[in-house]
Amino acid sequence: MLREHRFALWGALAWFFVLEALLVGAILFWPSFEDNIDALRDMAPMESLKGMIDQLEAGGIVAYVNGQHFFKGCNSVGALAAVVFAMGVVAGEAQRGTLEILLARPMSRRRVLSERWIVGALAVALPVYASTHTIPWLLGFIDEDMAHWPLFLSATHQSLFLLALYSATFALSCASSRPMAIGFGMLLFFLAEFSIYLVQTLTHWSVFRLTDIDAFARIMAQHALDPWITLGLVATTAACFELSQHLYARRTP
Repeated sequence: MLREHRFALWGALAWFFVLEALLVGAILFWPSFEDNIDALRDMAPMESLKGMIDQLEAGGIVAYVNGQHFFKGCNSVGALAAVVFAMGVVAGEAQRGTLEILLARPMSRRRVLSERWIVGALAVALPVYASTHTIPWLLGFIDEDMAHWPLFLSATHQSLFLLALYSATFALSCASSRPMAIGFGMLLFFLAEFSIYLVQTLTHWSVFRLTDIDAFARIMAQHALDPWITLGLVATTAACFELSQHLYARRTP
């Protein structure tokens, strides 16, 4: 097995187990959360957080799962996973001095880069689907239930969002020789975006508005993806992928 395949495999397993552990803890905490929601609202330090708690109370277990699994778990840990899987794909080879070997492979550069993109994309997306698939089973322990199809659609929406982040980082890796700088810069960007999400006057400028509790509530209610958001995420991913191919085609050791 190639080194990058081993990294993607073990990284995906670690990403899945972290996500699943967060999900198990959140679901088992639901009865306590439901009983103490007024006290939690009083302790919230910001109006935006109080508003999120109100959303969870109004939406019940569905809003709670959306908030805990997708908005909190998949967005926070998933953004980190997307960056880690993409930042070293080419920049890491350049830093290690092995880029010349990669470029000399007896295959087209487009094929080599496409294979690397697919391996990382699967490592980003599959844990989202796998962990989401366990939600109905976990809810059985607290006498709650959710339908599989809306959860599958929500996992698809979340995966498309993470793949857009992954593809943007992937393109940066194709242009750089410093993977740690890419990773640090992208994580600072995500931290800033999440921070402005919590500011009422700036929240609509945050990319995390695309995957907040309201976004998943609409998917659950309509049993369908938002076509415009889906198209935008797919277009962003495709554009970043083609930019990566252009940059890699012109890359020299």
